[in-house]
Amino acid sequence: MAQGKDIEAAKQEMYHEVLGNFRDFLSAREADAPFCFWFGPTNVHRSWKQGSGKALWHIDPDTLEGKMPPFLPDVPEVREDLADYFGEIQALDTMLGLLIEDLTKRGELENTLIVISGDHGAPGFPHGKCNLYDFGTGVSLAIAGPGVKGGRVVDDFVNLPDLAPTFLEAGGVAVPEVMTGRSLWPVLKSDKSGLVDENRTWVVTGRERHVENARADYMPYPQRAIHTADHLLIINFKPDRYPMGDPYRLDSSDPPTYEEIRDETRATLPDEDSGPTKAWLVGQRNSPEWKAHFEWCMANVHAWSCMI
Repeated sequence: MAQGKDIEAAKQEMYHEVLGNFRDFLSAREADAPFCFWFGPTNVHRSWKQGSGKALWHIDPDTLEGKMPPFLPDVPEVREDLADYFGEIQALDTMLGLLIEDLTKRGELENTLIVISGDHGAPGFPHGKCNLYDFGTGVSLAIAGPGVKGGRVVDDFVNLPDLAPTFLEAGGVAVPEVMTGRSLWPVLKSDKSGLVDENRTWVVTGRERHVENARADYMPYPQRAIHTADHLLIINFKPDRYPMGDPYRLDSSDPPTYEEIRDETRATLPDEDSGPTKAWLVGQRNSPEWKAHFEWCMANVHAWSCMI
């Protein structure tokens, strides 16, 4: 719309680019040669257009009222930001549908292993990306293709390094002993739902930092966590440091503006991506109603955490 296009024309331009890249890739391969195509769109990363969830994808932020998790303030600004994120996910879903449709038309779908996953939780939100809470590390994983029993929801715990030996096994390549990931093929070939592999009841995650200058002297915020179906234990090895990065300029005579915090990750608390939610919460850091919430998400007050 900003360039004079209507919404549907702008969407079609985006879809054309996605399909064009995919078709160019397939056209460049030798006839009937195996292929590996990595589709990594950036639209679900910051930043996105404020208000786009409703304007482009008809996701009304008001429908989220009363449904927000406790770590996200249930206020109009945050609901709109989350609705915009959902809109980007809906755009991604449409793009994936176009790629799968093209594979179907080419007669390639039944011979193609398709793996859809995120690499981190929602960016720019408390407990999201750059945190070891479930909202920060629990990402989607859907797998379909030859040999995969579909139509199931599986509860087994998986870490993304498990994909490497899974792909090698699919290609008939021996898995090096040095790999710590475990192939998912025993789970994928099963017809069971729920917990399939009784040994996949936990997973370990870790974190150091998001951006290099999040803290003075480039210090990280080292954490490790173990997740099970019922519990999450997070150990913070340097609890004296700020978990979301140093509060640059917040207590100065020239604090960053709402717009700076919304648009520039490194403006302050740089281990959380910029965005309206971050800007709103930082702006409320001294208000009686939201000060405790800000400290819960941003302050260096927790030596360790346990969530049930």
